[in-house]
Amino acid sequence: MTGAVNPNFLSGQGIEDILLNTAILALLAVGQSVVVITRNLDLSVGSVVGLVAFVTADVLAGGWGLVPGVVFGVAVGAACGLLNGLLVSFCRVPALVVTLGTLYVIQGVDHYIAHGRQINAVDLPPALLSLGNGAVLGVPYLPLITLVFMLLIGYYLRSYPSGREFYAIGSSPEAARLAGVPVRRRILTAYLVSGCLAGLAGVLWLARFGTVIGDSANGWELIVISAVVVGGVAITGGVGSVYGAALGALLLTTIGSALVVLRVNPFWQQAITGALLLLAISVDRVLAMRVARLLRNRSRHG
Repeated sequence: MTGAVNPNFLSGQGIEDILLNTAILALLAVGQSVVVITRNLDLSVGSVVGLVAFVTADVLAGGWGLVPGVVFGVAVGAACGLLNGLLVSFCRVPALVVTLGTLYVIQGVDHYIAHGRQINAVDLPPALLSLGNGAVLGVPYLPLITLVFMLLIGYYLRSYPSGREFYAIGSSPEAARLAGVPVRRRILTAYLVSGCLAGLAGVLWLARFGTVIGDSANGWELIVISAVVVGGVAITGGVGSVYGAALGALLLTTIGSALVVLRVNPFWQQAITGALLLLAISVDRVLAMRVARLLRNRSRHG
């Protein structure tokens, strides 16, 4: 339908735009899915992207090289993830409370550093802008970077015993603890991974758009969570994959682009995203109840 209204939507350029728009969201969804699998949540990822995008732009405009600037941005994201992880895992503060608090703290720090300034693309190294808009063999760099990290993390979670422990924690933290799983360290690692990928996403945001202000990616945390849940990662933990989370990001981005082409009111765009989130959670809950009922029946007959 969208292709009939606007043939350019399915053109090579249209597909490339969708991939570029999906890349950052999918990268955040991959990191968020690792946290959600452990039955936790990270609401601070959007504010981390905004902070990293601005401080990285600031140091690059000040004369830093591209590699040190990228490493600095990822390190800032890692520090935010480490703070969240320490508070959730070792201080045992609920994840919702911690990450909601750090969301506002990081936003405040971002606005304090920005102080109303705007950094433009002309102030940034050309190599960074090429990273955000260049391609290899016709495929943009940004989706390729996201694909690499998705495959690496997905392979680790599926193939390594320590990776399976994330699922064990999400299924039953107490049982995982009794089985000898280092629950606190794994939860800390999950938040560290989320923070590092949010830091990298902030660098890629800067490379993609060039111009940054103090509230970049504001509100993205809910879109990221929506992508994760729509992609099949259970909000209650223990179920799902990073591949599904990335596909959820692609689905939401495609729907959003289609609605723009169809000139649908922005209110309905948000309403459709919310409806998809509610539908995914409802389906997940219904399936979980059916599985539990089948297991009880099997146990009773046994």
